[in-house]
Amino acid sequence: MNGERYTLSGLAVPEGLDSLHDLLARASRDHQSLPPEDVMMLEMAVMEIAGNVIEHGKPSGAVVWNFTLDVGPPLHATLADSGEEYVETWTGQMPDELAESGRGLALADAVLDQLLYERQGATNVWTMVRSVDTKS
Repeated sequence: MNGERYTLSGLAVPEGLDSLHDLLARASRDHQSLPPEDVMMLEMAVMEIAGNVIEHGKPSGAVVWNFTLDVGPPLHATLADSGEEYVETWTGQMPDELAESGRGLALADAVLDQLLYERQGATNVWTMVRSVDTKS
């Protein structure tokens, strides 16, 4: 499998989720040796993180995001956004079953080999890595 980069930029609005889905589907079609379950797990994580940016990003409706997918192996995705800094405490653990929020990040972390968040200047950067088994 040859490495290739896919990118997408735009406003972090609900319609952007469709664009992210389309980009991931195109990458999967372009690289048919990618195991569908690995693409699906990465997409789940991307959608959880992107959904959080849409829901919690401030100023609402004005946050710009840039998404990059590098098809390796591994699958390496980066979602950078211009929203306010993410300041919640994220432990990487699934919240209590009675908790009303907080499952998205834990779910993303569970399906990825690596999930990192860092603030780079005025930008939130989420890095997501999913290993790919190309022997199947």
